[in-house]
Amino acid sequence: MATSLPSESESIETRRLPAVSSLKSHPKQIANASSQSTVSKKPTISGLGFPTSTGALLTADSRPSLRQRTSSDDFHFQADDHDDGQHHQVHLRSASSSSDLRSSRRPPPPPPSRSAKPASPSASPLLRPVPILSLPNPSTSPTKPSPPRSSHIPPPLPARKVTTSVHEDIPPPRTHALRILENTAPPESIVDPSPTTTERKAFGNLPPPPRRQIGLKDDLPEFKRQPQCSDSSDEEEEEESKTRIDLPDSSRSSRKPPIASFYPYLESHIHVPHNGVYAVAGSIVAVVSSHVVKLFDLDVSESPLYTLDLKDISPDHRSRKPTSLAFRNHTEKLTPLWIGTKDGHLFEVDIRSGVLVSAKMAAHSQAVTHIFSTGYKMVSMDDNGKALVFAPDDSQNFVLSSAQPRVLRIADKQDFVELIAGRLWTSAREPSSGTANLSRGPIVRVYDIHTLGSSGRSILPIEHVGTVTCGTILPSKPSHIYLGHEGGTVTIWTLEGAQGAPECVDVVKVSMSDILCLAGVNDRLWAGSRAGLISAYDASQKPWVMTNSWVAHKDVPVTHISVDPQSIPSVGKLCAVSVGRDEKMRFWDGLLAVSWIDQELMTREDEYSSYRELSTLIVSWNIDANKPDALTGDLSNIDFLKEVLTSAKSPDIISIGFQEVVDLENRKVTAKSVLLGNKTKAHDGSMPQKVSTSYKKWYDHLVLSVRLAHPGTSYHVVHSENLVGLFTCIFVKVSERASINDAHPNVIKRGMRGNFGNKGAIVCRLIIDDSSLCFINCHLAAGQHQVRQRGRDVAAILEECALFPEQSGFDPSAFVNGGDGTMVLDHEIDFFSGDMNYRIDARREMVMASVRSGEHKNLQVHDQLLKEMKVNRGFRLRSFQEGPIDFIPTYKYDPRTNEFDTSAKKRIPVWCDRVLWRVLTNSRVVQTQYRSWEANISDHRPISAVFNLTVKSIDPASRADVKGDVEKKWTGRQQRLLSDLQKFYVDWGVL
Repeated sequence: MATSLPSESESIETRRLPAVSSLKSHPKQIANASSQSTVSKKPTISGLGFPTSTGALLTADSRPSLRQRTSSDDFHFQADDHDDGQHHQVHLRSASSSSDLRSSRRPPPPPPSRSAKPASPSASPLLRPVPILSLPNPSTSPTKPSPPRSSHIPPPLPARKVTTSVHEDIPPPRTHALRILENTAPPESIVDPSPTTTERKAFGNLPPPPRRQIGLKDDLPEFKRQPQCSDSSDEEEEEESKTRIDLPDSSRSSRKPPIASFYPYLESHIHVPHNGVYAVAGSIVAVVSSHVVKLFDLDVSESPLYTLDLKDISPDHRSRKPTSLAFRNHTEKLTPLWIGTKDGHLFEVDIRSGVLVSAKMAAHSQAVTHIFSTGYKMVSMDDNGKALVFAPDDSQNFVLSSAQPRVLRIADKQDFVELIAGRLWTSAREPSSGTANLSRGPIVRVYDIHTLGSSGRSILPIEHVGTVTCGTILPSKPSHIYLGHEGGTVTIWTLEGAQGAPECVDVVKVSMSDILCLAGVNDRLWAGSRAGLISAYDASQKPWVMTNSWVAHKDVPVTHISVDPQSIPSVGKLCAVSVGRDEKMRFWDGLLAVSWIDQELMTREDEYSSYRELSTLIVSWNIDANKPDALTGDLSNIDFLKEVLTSAKSPDIISIGFQEVVDLENRKVTAKSVLLGNKTKAHDGSMPQKVSTSYKKWYDHLVLSVRLAHPGTSYHVVHSENLVGLFTCIFVKVSERASINDAHPNVIKRGMRGNFGNKGAIVCRLIIDDSSLCFINCHLAAGQHQVRQRGRDVAAILEECALFPEQSGFDPSAFVNGGDGTMVLDHEIDFFSGDMNYRIDARREMVMASVRSGEHKNLQVHDQLLKEMKVNRGFRLRSFQEGPIDFIPTYKYDPRTNEFDTSAKKRIPVWCDRVLWRVLTNSRVVQTQYRSWEANISDHRPISAVFNLTVKSIDPASRADVKGDVEKKWTGRQQRLLSDLQKFYVDWGVL
């Protein structure tokens, strides 16, 4: 007999039944179940999915048991009341006139049909399992005759009428096994059938929801904690490292501007409007300003010699707005100047006299956007893709007005156009679309202007890069072309590819921002950035190295960089020209003579310097908002300061840095620290009166501890600085106080995008003799997966401009990398210590096992800081060093115990607290100790490091003699370089 669910017309009545457990133990109670009173609670029947007449909702999740009564017309369902755990019985009675169910809730569509075995008349009068109910289609399923109704065999459930048009968009409900309550099956035979395999419907692109695999009354599976270092995070960090690994190494770049005085008058007074149309040839500078052309001669004056108004010199006396300029090559003193106008006219003017020599009226139908001079030829181009090539006659000359140019058609609306190595390189911005561009664009088209009938070749980079913004050629490598792109990449193209056309051979990521302009200057590739910096790259080695980076146009983009080959025959130097959004023009020494001389002087430093050694002790500890009176209990706490201060024998410098001196989670305390942070420093370096109590207590305690630890030696506090949770106190022997030429502290905020000091650094600078030292106490961003944020914090600390006042009174040899002492990396020796918060990328179980077995050194391959220093060339701490880590991780402990974190978070033990150093000459800094201590009042362990430093004293007279020898050596080298460069420019038709 096939069973089916009740129809919509059937009514529901609720009757109280005893619990299932009592029914099993007392089968006789089943007969009296119908006589129990109806309760007012609203029971629910899980498994049917519709409400009862008492308000109970029939659902399909809890799988209630279903029993059949012995009466001929009524059915009873046993359900659980979720309010008090009691069981109820729902009485289903046939009532065709009832519409309660139809009005309260639409019934779900029928589940897939499955066969059901009929109940056996001879079955035991106890519970027995019954197959899953089915809803046969009345139109297709045959109707089986029902057996005669008796006290033991119930009638079949009437078939539900389902309208497919109403439910065709509704997914079928989950089919569950319902147990029919019948007094003929034994309770021992109750078995839950396995869940059905009804196909589940997907939602859009998402997969179907998961199935419930847990049976009735089965225990839930044990909760699995997510690993501390997920695979997705590892992949993200790995991809990030791959993205940044090609960035050139900038750790040793010089930031001294290569300023050179080529001419008697300065070019910085020349105003270049925003359109940036200018031309430079030796001391002659032509600049378009509005509708006129201004001519300057820096050998004569910084003011314009005269102003050319094309309205006055043109034949029809109409206003002509200049749009492009170029000096004509291979002429004496470069007197001809070519001018293109907005109306498409071409003019040739003698700049010495200001006389119009020749004109080509209406040469173009649109504005002339570019004019190039190559050899004896001139190439003009407009925005419609029309290029005119003016070639000379047999006498290597041509008259502009009568010359018949050759027309070269190129694609219109080109964003990049440049004549490089006798070929016209063009590229247009790719049309933006809503989807990600996976092509190898942008398309670059190259035209050979010297070959008749050349139609150009379309070439592609080897991978997708940004829009082309600029291009150039390196004189030291004339077989390759370099194109700059948005996004900070440079593509390298060989001129002779496999098919005789230029071919892309490499893509180099040099910056995280767009490259606005490029110029090949001698053997360096100069690139201008949006921040006003010009960076010079050594492209002869791989990966590239940034050798120089200086501020050319402060805080504004560098829009143009070009090389003036005419400066070689005119002044005997190579001049590079830059123009910025500040509308100023700057001249630079293209050979970077200053950097070369400084490097040579440094290699000969022993010839004019004397040296002596100093001992330095550095202590770092995240004290977790503890005060000095917390150093009680264990001897490791009581004797900590005495032991750490005597770990170095009478050190000349003691630098102590604390983190989290105040509770950073306490808003009241941190607000007080912020409000008291803008204080006036004491002249003697001591702690000012208006400061938080915690800092004052620690300051007094440290001064006393240093005095007790070294009773025979007097120390003086040269620095005491605090920043919210950070605190730094630096002691120097009184005997060394006279050798300190400068002592200056400063703070850098990194919390909340640089506006809050809960994260950041305290930076202190000392100049001892003629050596500069910088001590950094930092607290970086926390979190297992905040590697990128910690890298940004480090970069902000090391690259902060104007951190210290410029020290013009000191010998420049006190600083390195061409710096003036205003930045951290200008100093000869840098110490970077504190709570850096770098973690270990490994599971906690593995880390704990390695620590317990004494094999914690094996964990260093997973240390985030060491990995960043090894593989990430853009990491600012890459040039720093760290001694061998022979101590176990210093974080995170349960305070006042030796147990690692036993809280619910169970953090991975890591080396958060570190001491790094940086020095140009490795022999100048020698680490003699690097260890942790067992003071346990905090969740961090303190660390310390002892160094022997070598500081120098310079003999000015000896240095002047050495510098004279170096400059003579440079003179000879410069002449050889200029000779090679002049030959290169002549071969390419520029000179």
